[in-house]
Amino acid sequence: MISVLAALTVCAVLAPAVIHALGTKGFYVLALAPAGGLIWVIANWPPADPAQARVETLEWVPSLHMDIVTRFDTLAAILSVLILGVGALVLCYCAHYFDNARRRVAIFGGEMIAFAAAMFGLVVSDNMLVLYVFWELTTILSFMLVGFYAVRATARRAATQALLVTTLGGLAMLVGIIMLGERSGTYLLSEVLADPPASGTLVDVAIVLILIGALSKSAIVPFHFWLPGAMAAPTPVSAYLHAAAMVKAGIYLIARLAPAFATTTSWHIAVVVLGSLTMVLGGWRSLRELDLKLILAFGTVSQLGFMAVLVGIGDANVAMAGLTMLVAHAMFKAALFMVVGIIDHSTGTRDIRKLARLGQRLPVLAVIAAVAGASMAGLPFTFGFIGKETAFGSVWTTGSFTSWQAETIDIVLLVGSIITFAYTCRFLWGAFGRKVRSKPSPAVAKMHPPGALFHLSPAVLAVGGVISAFVAGSIGNLFEPYAQTLPAYGHEIEHLSMWHGFGLPVVFSIVVVVGGAAVFLVARRMREQLFRYRPLVNADRIYDATLRGADTLSLMLTRNTQRGSLPITLGVILTTAIVLPLIVLFWGARDRLDVDLSTTAAQAVIGGIMVAAALAVTVLRNRLAATLIVGITGYGCGMLFALFGAPDLALTQFLVETLTLVIFVLVLRKLPAEPEPRHATGFQPLRALIGVAFGLSLVVIGLFAAAARSTEPLHVDLPEAAYDFGHGANAVNVLLVDIRAWDTLGEVSVLIVAATGVASMVFRNRRFGAAPRVADATRLAGAASFATTEDDDPIPPDRTTWLLGSGLRDPRHRSMVLEATTRLIFPTMVVLSVYFFYAGHNAPGGGFAGGLTMGLALVLRYLAGGRYELGEALPIEPGRILGAGLAISATTAFVSMLAGAPALSSSVFTITVPVLGDIKLVTALFFDLGIYLIVIGLVLDILRSLGARLDVETAVPANSMLTNQQWVNR
Repeated sequence: MISVLAALTVCAVLAPAVIHALGTKGFYVLALAPAGGLIWVIANWPPADPAQARVETLEWVPSLHMDIVTRFDTLAAILSVLILGVGALVLCYCAHYFDNARRRVAIFGGEMIAFAAAMFGLVVSDNMLVLYVFWELTTILSFMLVGFYAVRATARRAATQALLVTTLGGLAMLVGIIMLGERSGTYLLSEVLADPPASGTLVDVAIVLILIGALSKSAIVPFHFWLPGAMAAPTPVSAYLHAAAMVKAGIYLIARLAPAFATTTSWHIAVVVLGSLTMVLGGWRSLRELDLKLILAFGTVSQLGFMAVLVGIGDANVAMAGLTMLVAHAMFKAALFMVVGIIDHSTGTRDIRKLARLGQRLPVLAVIAAVAGASMAGLPFTFGFIGKETAFGSVWTTGSFTSWQAETIDIVLLVGSIITFAYTCRFLWGAFGRKVRSKPSPAVAKMHPPGALFHLSPAVLAVGGVISAFVAGSIGNLFEPYAQTLPAYGHEIEHLSMWHGFGLPVVFSIVVVVGGAAVFLVARRMREQLFRYRPLVNADRIYDATLRGADTLSLMLTRNTQRGSLPITLGVILTTAIVLPLIVLFWGARDRLDVDLSTTAAQAVIGGIMVAAALAVTVLRNRLAATLIVGITGYGCGMLFALFGAPDLALTQFLVETLTLVIFVLVLRKLPAEPEPRHATGFQPLRALIGVAFGLSLVVIGLFAAAARSTEPLHVDLPEAAYDFGHGANAVNVLLVDIRAWDTLGEVSVLIVAATGVASMVFRNRRFGAAPRVADATRLAGAASFATTEDDDPIPPDRTTWLLGSGLRDPRHRSMVLEATTRLIFPTMVVLSVYFFYAGHNAPGGGFAGGLTMGLALVLRYLAGGRYELGEALPIEPGRILGAGLAISATTAFVSMLAGAPALSSSVFTITVPVLGDIKLVTALFFDLGIYLIVIGLVLDILRSLGARLDVETAVPANSMLTNQQWVNR
């Protein structure tokens, strides 16, 4: 199972290249991926005994219960056949649906296979947390697929609506999963279902929250409105996601949980009552639509309600009907969606008012639609008929409810089935009927006939719905192992069959045909009277009103909290940070507070200097002087680290403080030395009080936190653990790149986002590009505006140039001492940065410290030689360095997983180098290499943004006429 998942993932990555190389015919090649998975499923069909189900485990994050555990039982196998089988046919259909293999179409192919992989992972996952990961992957991929036509407002709205609704349900589901997992003591579905936790309020709430996720994904009332909106997607998406795959995820989850939790009142209300309402409401809404896809969409909503009821009742025989309808619906609805796609592709419309006598022009397509429609309507000799008949008979006699409750539910299903027959007739008549016309309508008359292979996929599914009916007994035998996990209430599990003799199901089927035909005729003749007014309650309008309300509330909140004043905003933030923790602190349990006031002379001196510097900053008006004085507090903190035996922290603190000062200076050089008198605020007692209170609150919280330790501190065992498990003597660096590598990966990702945001704001119109080089300036030497800028006057030929970029600087801005020193020190700093990087696993240093050292070397080159010297020092676009670093760090995590080890786990390997001998390398070194590159890219980006870019904007007069390329090069 894990191999199938990996293979589908690899195929999804390669799919765009295949489409680019082969054009739309490449979809046939892509179809081999799910087809291969389907062959694996059939070849490894699970045994009848659930205890013998195939189980595979891959360790991922054991401490978070996030091991990838897959379990392949009957229910998972049935859904896998639908996911992979229909997926392969839809990909074949795409080869003719799309006219050309433009870039978006190529990406679309990869997204479809990725969706198949996510759905397969969802149905085979035994770990509920991993199941949730796949659940949300289907949500994200659905958003991308529904929003295929991103230039259309309707597509963007539909994709956003589907994302918001299903994500909201998914978040509720996550809370329910955590509650259920903690209550059960395990997150494995098989173990939870084998030994369900005792019923109680906590369990009931957890199940309801999980059902909210299932109902939202399967478009059950009140979450039904997103599915018709999603018809803005291309037809292959509708045929796959909204007929056979994504919308079945909620039905699958209900069926999976039913054996253990289908007896509670909350379950009956959430699943049976809402499912019955959905079946009737969705069917009725389909009768008022004029778009063929919307007729099918609301019909899908209706059928999903029907299936939810059947798999949610918790009766073995009813579950057999539910699985039958699950499979039948995937075949007939996917086929009908494809038929609509062919109609739209050929005629350019899906409006039934513009389609007349299409059946006469496309008889083969009409036959395919009629066969699939017969299964949807529940006519004999179709698999849909068997599912409907089984449902009528089993629901009436189920022991899950009292007699009157069961009979009421069955009558509701009968009403829903009558409406289903009616909208099926309306669909076929609307698409292919004559509509009292003597000749085809203009759209039909001008149509271009589809190719024969375009009919292949829907024909296979439509015929499959008929063949399945004749082999229903064999298919039923495959369904029964799941049904046996549910109570039968004294009845034997009835085998699926085309005919069970005369009885209630036959009577109900006759009522469905007669009543459905009557409803269709009445709705056709009295449409204006029946659907003249909009429904009083409309979920779409409620959704829009909810969004408007949220916008209004957010604006009101922003208006009253964000006043546009930085002091007020910071005051509110700091006051909250003071008051809230202190209230919680003194509210909680505090049994002791030990304060060690002993100190050394060195600590007292350093602390006194830091306090004096902090006080001095509050009275200084010169911006640069205040910045330098603030730096003293940072350097003092680094010295304290060194005194307490933390050389790694001290080194990092010194490097960060130095780089921070440089950044401040780069910005402050463009500002006045002192604030203007009109900006003077004088002494502000409230601000002083907030500042003092914030400092004191940090001291108090720190003291209580230190005194709260009741066991041996972790740092006692940390060096030994770092050496044994992380293979390094430097515990700080091992923490960063091994033990807490996930934290580090998240933090550097935030750094990249921050760097990109700053650079984007500074550059405004063009974010990317390497720093300009001397050769760039030479090419632009003929530009008049370039020659006349004071900052770029070339130096006389008799002057010595230590750095190449200095030749383009004004001699007044040059320092020969700084240039010569930089020429000598820069290589040393580069070597030192490499040493810090390589030695950091066992000695003070690491990728972060090494990157900062290299960054300071670049800072030195920039200060000595200007912006052109920066380009000579490292002529690579910073974004590429940042991206390469992140890719290396992230790849390290995945390589560990592929090797069968936990993500980001380290191992040691030895290489032999001539002269040097044996060298031991830790795989965490590669993760550290990514950190090293990210820090270098961050510093280079800052120098380009706050250094070189500001130099350009200051040096070029406002009326100069530089071209865009000249601006970029400069």
